[in-house]
Amino acid sequence: MASRSGWPSAARPSKEWLAKRGKAFSEAARKFGLPQPKGVLLIGVQGCGKSLSAKAVSGLWHLPLLRLDVGSVFAGVVGSSEQNMRRAMRLSESISPCILWLDELEKGFSGIQSSSFSDAGTTARVFGSFITWLQEKTEPVFVIATANDITALPPELMRKGRFDEIFFIDLPSRDEREVIFRIHVAKRDRDPEQFDLARLADAAVGFSGSEIEQIVISALYDAFDQGREVTEEDMLACVHATVPLSATRKEDIDALRDWARTRARPASPHAAEETTTGRRIES
Repeated sequence: MASRSGWPSAARPSKEWLAKRGKAFSEAARKFGLPQPKGVLLIGVQGCGKSLSAKAVSGLWHLPLLRLDVGSVFAGVVGSSEQNMRRAMRLSESISPCILWLDELEKGFSGIQSSSFSDAGTTARVFGSFITWLQEKTEPVFVIATANDITALPPELMRKGRFDEIFFIDLPSRDEREVIFRIHVAKRDRDPEQFDLARLADAAVGFSGSEIEQIVISALYDAFDQGREVTEEDMLACVHATVPLSATRKEDIDALRDWARTRARPASPHAAEETTTGRRIES
């Protein structure tokens, strides 16, 4: 997904903010008194580009991107999990400056509250090592962590000082949906100008970026099966046949938005303008 400026439309937490932090890795920034940027926590609706953001930041800053699968850190041998986490942190520091990406952080550290009796405290110790390193690291390792379920995140993780900022990535706005359709139509070697993208964007109220991609793919499947070229009507039919996540999980998404309204910074200057009721605008 990309905007007209070339920046991925859902990967924008925000471009101006990131551009400023990117400059802070320089020696001039140290002399100016700026600390090393720590990282960001990206919270938002599934399929709206949180993982894509990490890749976009890596490209914007021209820094290597390392992905840490927190689940792979845990091992059966006593003490191995803690050692694996320390090894991962040392590796990222040895490659620095770099970006360390932790996807779906809440799943990797699930069970912290019950760790003392479920796994003899292993999860809690690994988590403690991670947040201590996050707070005190001095090497230029910028951490990008993503999460879908804020209720599963330990509160100490979101304390100021762990991350530079917490961003909320919402569903794409109407203009952003039009750009997303354009990107994916062009990606499949079709001319976007041959489709009424505004009409498609209006129809896809409440759709995430990944859902829009699947609409384009599904329409191509239908056209290929019938031995003809894909049309705008094929895509509209797929939109009308699809119930987006914003409808099936409306209560959860509304609760997430309520939480983010006062606790996180919006990643986009254009909030999703429609109420996600599952009803789509008919053309």
